[in-house]
This record gives sequence, structure tokens and C-alpha cells, in this order.
Amino acid sequence: MSITGIKGMNDILPGEIETWQFLEEQARRVFNAFGFSEIRVPIVEKTELFSRSIGETTDIVEKEMYTFEDKGGTSITLRPEGTAPVMRAFIQNKLYNKDSVSKLYYLGPMFRYERPQKGRYRQFYQIGAEIIGVDDPKIDAQILAMLSHYFETLQVPDVELQINSLGCQECRPIYRKALIDFLESQIDSLCEDCVRRYQTNPLRTLDCKSTGCKNATLSAPDMLGHLCSGCKAHFDCLCEYLHSLSVPYQINPRMVRGLDYYTKTTFEMVTSTLGAQNAVAAGGRYDKLISDLGGPALPGIGFAVGLERLALMLNEQCSRLPRLELFIATIGEKASRMGLTLLTQLQRQGIRADMDYSGKSLKAQLRRADKLAAKRVLIVGEEELQKGLGQLRYMDESSQREVSLNGLEKSLAEEISLNLTP
Repeated sequence: MSITGIKGMNDILPGEIETWQFLEEQARRVFNAFGFSEIRVPIVEKTELFSRSIGETTDIVEKEMYTFEDKGGTSITLRPEGTAPVMRAFIQNKLYNKDSVSKLYYLGPMFRYERPQKGRYRQFYQIGAEIIGVDDPKIDAQILAMLSHYFETLQVPDVELQINSLGCQECRPIYRKALIDFLESQIDSLCEDCVRRYQTNPLRTLDCKSTGCKNATLSAPDMLGHLCSGCKAHFDCLCEYLHSLSVPYQINPRMVRGLDYYTKTTFEMVTSTLGAQNAVAAGGRYDKLISDLGGPALPGIGFAVGLERLALMLNEQCSRLPRLELFIATIGEKASRMGLTLLTQLQRQGIRADMDYSGKSLKAQLRRADKLAAKRVLIVGEEELQKGLGQLRYMDESSQREVSLNGLEKSLAEEISLNLTP
């Protein structure tokens, strides 16, 4: 009996990984242009990091974390999200001493024990970005401009930026009481989870996927109507800056995030193409998180992009499997040796090329070249080798020409590099 992979932890195969690489390359290009630097943190952290930052009454901490004791008796957890580990690294390594503003981004796997479904897995991948040290709404607008620009470079269809504010420690308690009073009047219509937590985490009821909870909270009070003067001014300025930067958005007063550390600005990039799992990116401001984790009192804002969902959207548009620039088809041992030498020389120059290694018939080799979507095929047999010639076939044009094997490495590299130039 063969061993299979763990449920909800998927393999990313050739033909799929090329889309992921494209998403990562574009993220690096865009984020670097906006002044961000990459950071890499461990996939395992002390459990306390997540219970303190995310909130003990959230679904993530209560139900979804992969938590266990190591051999030293320490409770450790596979990271369910990226912001808290990045903040832990920021504090521990005193990055705040290097610059008053830190712009960091990360890529990698996260882990949550959820019911696997399309675009949602137990090991999932995120690209995230964080800005630490600025509480001005200008920085909120800039990170949203960067996120929007990233999606524009990907040419992802049907994506909308939605924004909201969750207030601060001054105004949220007032809203929280108003929401709890409202939920008590609807208690018989709420699901079991929301009944259990509406006193401790009432905002989560607004994000519940249960049909009964959705209907019961349609007329619930919203946070925007309860903002203090400072939070309202912050949100109004954010909207003005987004207008001035030509970043389209919609205000969604019912939007809440599943993590307790968010304050003021929250946002999502949503699509109608993925069914219920409609958010492909999300984030917000977390002005108290760093101090709550034992660091200095510095504000922050960030987001995470879900790669599985984004890859699904891109794969529906087109395949990104890279084509071979050259396939070398040879007949005979001497020609095969020459082909191997030429192949290796081209590969060392960064040219994507391949050949037959097992002495198959020319017909079989050409079939493989076609399967690999090779742009060119070089055909060399014993007779052509003696003459110092080969046949270079252009697969897209269905044409071919005779080429000299003398200096072929250089001429092929020049031709291919010229075609690769943007």
C-alpha cells in the first residue's frame, strides 16, 4: 500500500508551480519598488505568540492551530498567519533601532486545521507585507496603493478593494456594547458558535458564514457610525488619499477581520469568481500589537495575499508552463555526445533546453519535443555530424534551416537571447 500525502496539504506540481513563481516574482518586483525588504521567519513559534496576538476567543486559536509540545516540554505551534511572527522577529532583533519606519514582506506556508475545499487548505501559502512606525493615514493609502498595483500587474479580473474601520480602544467598547445589546435581541437566530462567543467576541458574528447569523445581523449597528473623532478623521483622510492616488475602493461597514489585533483601517480584496471564499487578500492596522508583544509602542499596518486563491484565478486565464527554447534530437552515439556538450553549454548560459538521453527514434524524439512545447528543435545525425551541419527546425513556423555546427553554441545563444529581450 502506497503512502499518500496528508489531507489538506497539497503538492504543487510542474504546470502549476510556474504560476506561483510568477506571483512571487511580481510581488518581489512591486514590493521592492515601494521600498520593502524581505524577511524570513520560522514556521514554528511558541504558542503564546499566537494566543496573545490573535486572541484566545478566535476560531484560529480555539479550533484551527496545529499545537503540540516539543521534547523540551514547550508548547509550540505551526504558524497560522504571518504578522505575529514578523512582529516577534522585529522586536527580538530590535529592527526599530535601524530606522524609524520598517517596511517588510514575507512569503511562505501557514497552517490551519480547517475543512479543505477549493482554494482553502490546511497548509496554505501567503505573501504578506507590513509597515511599522507610522500612524498617518498616508501610509494606509500607500500600502493599499501597492496592493492594488500588485493586482493590476497580475491583470487579475473582477477584484474589488473594500475598506472599513474597526475603531480604537476609545470608541470600540461603546460599539461593542451596542452590538452585544443588539445580538441579545437576536439570540435565538444565532448559530451555536456565535451564541457561545457573542459576549467575548461580538464582532465575529458579523463575519459568520451561517445563513441564520447573516440574516439575524442584517440590521446590526455598524462601527462606522460609532467612531470617535480621531478614528473618523483617520478614515476620512484615508478615503481622500485613495481618491487622490486613483485607487478604486468600496466601503463595507460589515467587514471585520478574524484576528483581534486589528484597529482602525481594515480591508479586503474580494472577487466573485471563487464562490464563498471570495477574499484573495486582506489586512489592516494593528497599532497596539507590537507593544502587546513586549515591544515599543509602535503602530503598524499590513496585509496577506492567499496564493492558492490567486493562482486559481490566474490559471483560469492561461497556462504559464514555460516553453523550451531548444530541444536537441540526435541520431547515433557521436551525435548524442555532441548534443550533450552543446546542451550543457547552453544551459550554463541560462537557456532552457533539453534533449533525448536514451537513444529513441527520431520520430519519438520529435514527439517529446512537441510535448515539451519546444520552440526550436536541432536535428543532428551521424551524416550531418561528419559534414559539420545540422537542421534547425522552428516549430511555430513549421520551417527549418541548415546551420553550421561550428560556433553553433554562440549563434544559438545570441538568437535565443535576442528573442527573450522584452
